Amino acid sequence: MDGLDQLEAQSIFILREAYRKLKPMALLWSLGKDSNVMVWLARKAFMGRVPFPVMHVDTGKKFPEMYEFRSEYTKKWNLELLLGDCPPVEDMDPSLPPAARSAARKTAGLAALIEKHQLRGVVAGIRRDEQATRAKERVFSPRGTGHRWDVRNQPPEFWDQYATPYEEGMHVRVHPLLSWREIDIWRYIERENIPLVDLYFSKNGRRYRSLGDQDITSPIESTASTVAEVIAELENSRTSERAGRAMDHESEDAFERLRVAGYL
Repeated sequence: MDGLDQLEAQSIFILREAYRKLKPMALLWSLGKDSNVMVWLARKAFMGRVPFPVMHVDTGKKFPEMYEFRSEYTKKWNLELLLGDCPPVEDMDPSLPPAARSAARKTAGLAALIEKHQLRGVVAGIRRDEQATRAKERVFSPRGTGHRWDVRNQPPEFWDQYATPYEEGMHVRVHPLLSWREIDIWRYIERENIPLVDLYFSKNGRRYRSLGDQDITSPIESTASTVAEVIAELENSRTSERAGRAMDHESEDAFERLRVAGYL
């Protein structure tokens, strides 16, 4: 097995373990490259069809291309789609910086979806290399009452044994891509020919490296217009993947405050 085979096998094992232990569960589908890889892996894990719903927590501020992709691939991949709206930014914590406050809408929207569908498991496509706070996560990460994440009290994970909650009001965030790197994601996309929103590819010398809301996400300078060119670009880049995310340029603790409160 090469490196991609090993990552794929590990992720499929995690998805199958989650489905065995956590019902009901759903998979977060943000329409970005990582969550598309995650849906692809789930389809592989369960013989071509995802046996649980996918959820899109919709801020109403995504790019039109993302909504078009959602409509097309919900049908092509035969997905059961759960949609959830987000409250207005005025309802969010005013002490947060502007971009983090806007992003906090997804925290509230996700919490409402989890409660509405009484979910015990939520599969999310985060990676350790993406952001420092996410490196503190476990593969199976319990969330307490109120969806809160206890950063300093994480369960041990030895020999692929994962903790699941038993107290009322708790759920588990499952992270099958935690060990992947950005370049692994792109190499896997190339190998498997996974469809993507075309905003990831250069137009007029710019492309999006990370997709989010239109008002808090910016493109980077790039001439990479194919998957192979993106991979070559990443092999020679030291720029952070989230360099185009406004939230990541605000106060140091803003992201962790959101994660502790239940952010994606």
